[in-house]
Amino acid sequence: MTLLSSSGVQSGIGSLQLSFFGAGSMAEAIVRGILDRGLIEPDHISVINRQNSARLEELAQRYGVQAPPDEEAKLAMLRHADVIFLAMKPKDAAAAIKQLRQLVTADTLIVSVIAGLSIRTIETLLEQPMAIVRTMPNTSSTIGLGATGISFSESVTTEQRKLAETIFQAVGLTSIVEEPLLDVVTGVSGSGPAYVYYLMEGMITAGRQLGLTEEAARELTVQTVLGAAHMVQATNENPADLRRKVTSPNGTTQAAIETLDEHNFSQAIVHAIDRAAKRAAELGADIERNATS
Repeated sequence: MTLLSSSGVQSGIGSLQLSFFGAGSMAEAIVRGILDRGLIEPDHISVINRQNSARLEELAQRYGVQAPPDEEAKLAMLRHADVIFLAMKPKDAAAAIKQLRQLVTADTLIVSVIAGLSIRTIETLLEQPMAIVRTMPNTSSTIGLGATGISFSESVTTEQRKLAETIFQAVGLTSIVEEPLLDVVTGVSGSGPAYVYYLMEGMITAGRQLGLTEEAARELTVQTVLGAAHMVQATNENPADLRRKVTSPNGTTQAAIETLDEHNFSQAIVHAIDRAAKRAAELGADIERNATS
């Protein structure tokens, strides 16, 4: 398999066969991103799941990708894939990956988007060292604003690294980290959108309870969060410094921040991220136990 031609990364992607083993929202986000960027034609992508044929048909109609209808066709797609994305649910991962043992070759690139699933466990399940890219994207990848942490097995070549980065840059920002830190990435950015949504829920509820209409509370909250994120990005300033700039002594913001501090808001966020990271490790340990059972 030749991943890349001498003319560059993107020229090599178009000749590959990509297969998504799992058809959930993250698989769809990546498919949409690479198609929107024109990196590959839809007929070079196949999407496979265990039994939800309606979901496969939906993706086939929406994006023009291949959605093999029967088990034999699914196995054929996986066997001929240059890149296989592991995008199934964690509870299904061990059994699904074991199915790949007789289908992959030394040239197959494996890309995992499963929280907690280590490179070592994937190799154990496949019973061989492989070129494996372990990633942790988030759901904002659906609109091209994702954040993805990436780690590589020792077998991944320089060209394969570039390929993986190009694919995930199609759905947002990428950050290369050492594999043990991917559980931290899961806690910070993988689960991170939910923390922001939770904050927004509270802001909307407060606005409504204090007299704003649902529409006004929602619009003001959404624009506030959007503006704050853009301010950090545009100014490149530390969020703490930006917070201090809008916190006048004895003013309304200081009163609000003091109330948050009374409820240990900052420490609650730290504890939440720590728990999410530990839960990712627990999920990975569960899969590893299944791998050796």
